[in-house]
Amino acid sequence: MKADRLLSIMLLLQTRGRVTAAELAERLEVSVRTVYRDIEALSSAGVPVWTERGRNGGIRLLAGYRTDVTGLTHDEARALFVLTADGTHDALGLGGAIDSALRKVMAALPAPHRADAERTSERILVDPARWRAAAASTAVELAELQQAVFADRRLELVYHHSGSTEPVGYTVDPYGLVSKAGVWYLVADRDGEPQLFRADRVRSAATSAEPVRRRRGQGLAEVWSDLREQVERSTEEVLVRCLVRSTRLDRFLRIQAANLLGRPERPTPGAAWAALDLGFPALPAVRALLVHGADVEVLDPPEARAELAAAAAEVAALYRG
Repeated sequence: MKADRLLSIMLLLQTRGRVTAAELAERLEVSVRTVYRDIEALSSAGVPVWTERGRNGGIRLLAGYRTDVTGLTHDEARALFVLTADGTHDALGLGGAIDSALRKVMAALPAPHRADAERTSERILVDPARWRAAAASTAVELAELQQAVFADRRLELVYHHSGSTEPVGYTVDPYGLVSKAGVWYLVADRDGEPQLFRADRVRSAATSAEPVRRRRGQGLAEVWSDLREQVERSTEEVLVRCLVRSTRLDRFLRIQAANLLGRPERPTPGAAWAALDLGFPALPAVRALLVHGADVEVLDPPEARAELAAAAAEVAALYRG
């Protein structure tokens, strides 16, 4: 544990420059006295570290001093090489950068860890897209949104809301970008209120010369958490009880995984049907169950049965001729 803590201190000093003992103690969840003992241990081991007293003091490394990453544990080394699997870096135009960075990390790894790190990237693949989901087309390159986010400038957007016929223009104050389930969102304030903008609905984006006007004390993580809670809370979920033919249950569970409520119970051996509970964001959304044909029967609520009957009647009328 102490070895990991000493390495963490060196890496924090490398990246942050000057850090106070109180900051290190809070970050590492130890006492300030322990931090000073660790600093003495590093100094005794030949690491050029010293403390500066006074109001603007802190702990520093000698300018230009760098350490390699040989302190990585076996599991830490493997975890790093899962980073390349989700496509996030490619979407941000950083695919080449992450590959280059991991090559440098690989060169610095202890020899016993290298083979496992390479195998991890070959054996583990993360695909964030759901089955049969079309890839989201981003109308504006994420690089344009990134530019405003990192430059701390306001952003001029032309945005196409779902269900509207014409896009509208906004001036927003961005906090950052979030990738959720393979979909990119811009998190920003509009007229001082937080709002989500799907990147694939942004028709144009231009970085303003005006500095960003974020609310005091608010960061990306806090604003995203509040917005996500609003979205989830505002959804008036429709609870549906249905029967699924046992021979088609596995396929049904794969397709409707996002709608399942609780853990489904497997049907008893020989049972022809399995009962399941589902949740849908709105009543018309239950029409998605028609893809399963007669392998699914909705039992409750009556409104859901009526919705499916109406949808089936519309399809029957369309093809009757």
